Amino acid sequence: MKITFVLAMAAAFANQAALASETLFVTLEKDNALALVDAQSGKLTKTVKIGKRPRGIEISKDFKSIYVAVSDDNTILVIDSSTLKVTGKLPSGDDPETFAIAPDGSQIYASNEDDNKVTVIDTATRKAIKAIPVGVEPEGIAVSPDGRWLASTSETTNMAHWIDRAKLEIVENSLVDPRPRSARFTDDSKQLWVSSEIAGSVTVFDVESKTPIKKLSFKIPGVTQEKIQPVGMRVDKDRRYAYVALGPANRVAVIDAQKLEVLQYLLVGQRVWNLEFSPDQKRLYTTNGVSNDVSIIDLEKHKVLKSVAVGQYPWGIAVKP
Repeated sequence: MKITFVLAMAAAFANQAALASETLFVTLEKDNALALVDAQSGKLTKTVKIGKRPRGIEISKDFKSIYVAVSDDNTILVIDSSTLKVTGKLPSGDDPETFAIAPDGSQIYASNEDDNKVTVIDTATRKAIKAIPVGVEPEGIAVSPDGRWLASTSETTNMAHWIDRAKLEIVENSLVDPRPRSARFTDDSKQLWVSSEIAGSVTVFDVESKTPIKKLSFKIPGVTQEKIQPVGMRVDKDRRYAYVALGPANRVAVIDAQKLEVLQYLLVGQRVWNLEFSPDQKRLYTTNGVSNDVSIIDLEKHKVLKSVAVGQYPWGIAVKP
C-alpha cells in the first residue's frame, strides 16, 4: 500500500513539474504583441511588443526559436524563446498569415494571401528560394510529418493543393467546401484534415489516394448554423481524438478520430480561432479572439479548466515545455 501511494505521489509531482515549466506564447493581433502565460498558475506573465498584426506562430523542435508571422510588416520574425529578443527576419512575401515548418527545420512555407503564392524560405540562409503559385487567397498550410507533402488551401478557389516537397510543385488539386481555413496532417502522414469556415465542415482526405474519406459537419443545440465556423484543428499522435475550433460558435468539437464521429462540444471563449496541445498532449490551449482570452482544457477529462485574459485578439499559440 505504501509503495503504491509513493509511486502515485511521485507521478503526481512529475506531472506538476512538467506543467510548472510550460509556457504559452500567444500572438495578439490588435495589440501588436506576444503574450506569455504560465500554464501552471494560468496567469499572464509578460507581454512584449513585436510588430504589426502578428498572427501565425510556431516553435522550433529544440524550443529555442519562436517564429511569428507579422502580417502588416510583411515578414516572419525569429525570436529567442528565452530572451524574447528578435534574432532575425525572414523574407516571407506580402502579408504572411500562416506558415509551416519542414520536419527537419530546413524550410518554412508561408501563405501569401494577397499574392496567391506560397513562399519557400531556406532557414539556414534566411532567404526565399521559391514562390509557388496556388489558388486565390491561400491560408491553410501544412507539411506531412514524413516530409513528402506540402498542403495549401485557397479560400476563394475552395481547393486543397497537393505540393510535392521534392519538386516544390503542385501535383494535384482537390475541391473542398467554401473558405478552407486550416490544413492538418495526422502524425502518421496518412490523412489530411481541411476545415471549411463558411460551410461549417471538415473534410478528411486519404493522403495516398488524395480522395475524401469523410466530411464532418457540426450541430450544436441552441447555436445557429452560420455561427459554426471551423478554423484551427489538432489531431493527437495516436489518432484517437481530434479537436476543431468552431469560431463564433464558441466551442471546440471533440471527434473520435478513428470512427470520424463528433463526440461532444466544449464551451470555451468567444470566437475560438486556434488551438495547440501541451507537449504531453494532456492539455489543449485555445485562443479566443473576441473574449481576449486563452482556455485551458484537460484532455483526460475533456473539461475546460480555466480561461486566462491575455490581451486584444489572441490569434495563434505555441507551447514551450
